[in-house]
Amino acid sequence: MTKLSKMHKRVLRANGAVLALTAMLPLASAIAQTTAAPELQSVTVTAQRRTENIKDVPVSVTAIKGEKLDVIVSGGEDIRVLAGKVPSLNVESSNGRTFPRFYIRGYGNTDFNTFASQPVSLVYDDVVQENPILKGFPIFDLAGVEVLRGPQGTLFGRNTPAGVVKFESEKPSLKKVEGYYSGTYASHNSVNVDGAINVPLSNEWALRFSTLRQHRDNYVDNYADPAFTVKRGELEGYNEHAERLQLLYSPNTTFNALFNVHQRMTTGSARLFRANLIKKGTNDFVDGFDPDKIVTNGQNFQNLKTNGANARLSWDLGAIKLFSVTGYEHVDHYFSRGDIDGGTPAGPGFIPFQVETGGGITGLKQYSQEFRAESKAAGPLNWQAGVYYFNEDANGYSNNFNSTTGAQTSHLASHQKNTAWAAFGSLNYAVSDALTVRGGLRYTNDQKDFGTVEAVNVVQIGPSSVNESKHKVNWDLSGTYKLDKDVNLYARVATGFRAPSIAAASAAVPITVADAETITSVEAGVKADLLNRRARVAFSLYDFDVKNQQLTVVGGNSNVNRLINAAKTKGRGAELDFEGFVTSDFKVSAGGSYNFTEIRDPSLSIANCGAKCTPLDPVNSAGRAIIDGNPLPQAPRWTVNASARYQWNLADGQLYALTDWSYRSKINFFLYESVEFTGKALTEGGLRVGYIFGNGKYEVAAFGRNILDTRRITGGIDFNNLTGFINEPRTVGVQFKGNF
Repeated sequence: MTKLSKMHKRVLRANGAVLALTAMLPLASAIAQTTAAPELQSVTVTAQRRTENIKDVPVSVTAIKGEKLDVIVSGGEDIRVLAGKVPSLNVESSNGRTFPRFYIRGYGNTDFNTFASQPVSLVYDDVVQENPILKGFPIFDLAGVEVLRGPQGTLFGRNTPAGVVKFESEKPSLKKVEGYYSGTYASHNSVNVDGAINVPLSNEWALRFSTLRQHRDNYVDNYADPAFTVKRGELEGYNEHAERLQLLYSPNTTFNALFNVHQRMTTGSARLFRANLIKKGTNDFVDGFDPDKIVTNGQNFQNLKTNGANARLSWDLGAIKLFSVTGYEHVDHYFSRGDIDGGTPAGPGFIPFQVETGGGITGLKQYSQEFRAESKAAGPLNWQAGVYYFNEDANGYSNNFNSTTGAQTSHLASHQKNTAWAAFGSLNYAVSDALTVRGGLRYTNDQKDFGTVEAVNVVQIGPSSVNESKHKVNWDLSGTYKLDKDVNLYARVATGFRAPSIAAASAAVPITVADAETITSVEAGVKADLLNRRARVAFSLYDFDVKNQQLTVVGGNSNVNRLINAAKTKGRGAELDFEGFVTSDFKVSAGGSYNFTEIRDPSLSIANCGAKCTPLDPVNSAGRAIIDGNPLPQAPRWTVNASARYQWNLADGQLYALTDWSYRSKINFFLYESVEFTGKALTEGGLRVGYIFGNGKYEVAAFGRNILDTRRITGGIDFNNLTGFINEPRTVGVQFKGNF
């Protein structure tokens, strides 16, 4: 056997994913050719702020719509359920059902600070949801979800260097009274009820009202002692309700106005932190671990109330169409309190000191305004241009408590005002029938004013206020080439920008500021309809460099949160999306991604967990971990998702069976590497058997989510002991849905 050189090994490691994903393409085509099958419906997206066929968009984008979206959320889970359901997307939280953190291509931010910013932007009904608290709005009555990978800074407001997750609600219609209702009952007395009604009020006005109610009983027994003899109560339940009211005014073909008001209220358990959950020297659960039991002596709860409104107006002037998007989001109240050490002075295991904390928002107001114009020319040249304004005013705080008495021991309140504006433009030019090129520019000016408002029993180090201001020009350039009527090739170069972030002070750390970060990304791919549109595939390769990336240092030797910058982060990978009919009754889909990330900064070092765990990084003379060469946290190297649906058409209806699966490889919880704080690979699957009847009006189904009941440690607390938290349990239930 010929011995491989080191260079060949590096090439195989770097490009093996590309080879593997490419090999799936002819296999998928061969499967789809087995028999005649119907055509797939065209998928349209608004990734470029226009409605276009997904095949024509020179961006790596995945759309989740219809039944696939309904199945994913049927178990009553929050927005984290989207993790792994499309290539390169991860979503996690250390705050339970609130404060989700998004990662695309491994690029995200683990910051749990009240004022944290993220490089993945979430846009709901054309309005950016900047603060992480706003990003957790429930999934119900949606037309679809789009995941746009790579920098999107030209056409979308705020921070989008990693990508955009875009939600679009079902809109009111002037056609007829219609709607749906759905009820689910599942494990742990989980109840999920949602529905919507559309009512035309006249020839010009229509209304759509949507609502969601979710409940789960507390089911994790909470004990006061490691011997499980004194029960304190139960945890891990929740109550959630949300409403959305939309009003459409469409008096003619030239003007359209859509008004939206919405609110959310959540109560229940915060994250359950479990002391000494991880077996020392491994990343396994400690012997005897029972996910339905926990030992704490602190309080655990959270509550959240948000509301907002937006107005989307459009004027069709013939050659030009004008748009106005006005958004207002408000956090009325938020508080989350948890026993961070996850135990009692008696254990389980050795716990050096007790830590119980709470964080909250006393008020947050976000206002945004966009004016945009786009051309409607029949010729080869089309354009978009606009201006954008963003204003956020937020008050947040953090508290510490005595776990034994419940008394508050410290309080630190901060205020942040963030004002930004931007001007942007984009051109599309059809060079020929086959080749279209696109280019865009955006100028952004961003300013943040941050300061401590009140400090009780906290001796703050350094200044009590910070002001930061940055401006930047971003650009992108792309091209789409129609190889034939079914196959498009595309390539794209794009830059992105995230303004400086500011983290609140603590007793051990002053206010910290992370300078602005920038990204340059290159990607190329192919999008194709196969076999007379019985199947479709999209495949992309990408490479990016982030300069001055903002990173969050948490824990180590104390309960701290501070911001740093890495000189450079490198990323590269590949993504695949496929769906197709094997037969007219059998449909399959599959997706996968390979995401390599690496921090490149030999001068960067941070505190690690020390003797409490098994660090893997080299340390400098100060005993700090050198993180140069490490992957980004919460960035799995591999993700795979797949689904299959088979139906039996009966005389009075349709019987079907559907299964969907997602896999992600191991992840690193923190910036440094250690044996214990490395999450194992996670595979979760769903199964659904249903019957559709009454000419498609009614559906009854039995389902299971995480049907293998795979339990994994998904995050950790490192400053005290081997504390961690875990993923959601298996859920089994039934659902009835009706349409009218």
